Amino acid sequence: MALPSDPIAEARRQWEVHGWEDAAEGMAAVTSLMRAQQIVQARVDDVLKPMGLTFSRYELLMLLHFSRAGSLPVTKASARLQVHPTSVTNAVDRLEAAGFVRRMPHPTDGRATLVELTDEGRAMALRATDRLNDAVFGRFGLSSRRTASLVSVLTELRREAGDFGSPA
Repeated sequence: MALPSDPIAEARRQWEVHGWEDAAEGMAAVTSLMRAQQIVQARVDDVLKPMGLTFSRYELLMLLHFSRAGSLPVTKASARLQVHPTSVTNAVDRLEAAGFVRRMPHPTDGRATLVELTDEGRAMALRATDRLNDAVFGRFGLSSRRTASLVSVLTELRREAGDFGSPA
């Protein structure tokens, strides 16, 4: 349900009225990002939920799909997905129960466990990608130029936060 006016713009106005002018722009940016995340998450969930997937499980399937061997140690998957190993373990549990991945002993490190994509998992990853490309990624809602600009701005924010590389 669309609102008659932008509540974030009103919150920004209130920030300024209450003497927080220096923080008003940042508050509006953070609140806008949080709301945009909710919108995108809902669109992704609409595609993946009927397939029995969450975005984190989908990301793990695709990470394994893109890996050379179709498998990775849990710790490496955790680092690449930028989440705690417990989150990867939870995703692996669910994906393994669905038959999309299997745990294997690491061939050279007895302490490590590999997560390997099954044929069913590869098929699911590709099916989910087709649907996400059609319904979400290929219809983001901004022009190609504005989408590229958004990605650039968010990449700068992530770099400055130490997400990757070194801060500029």
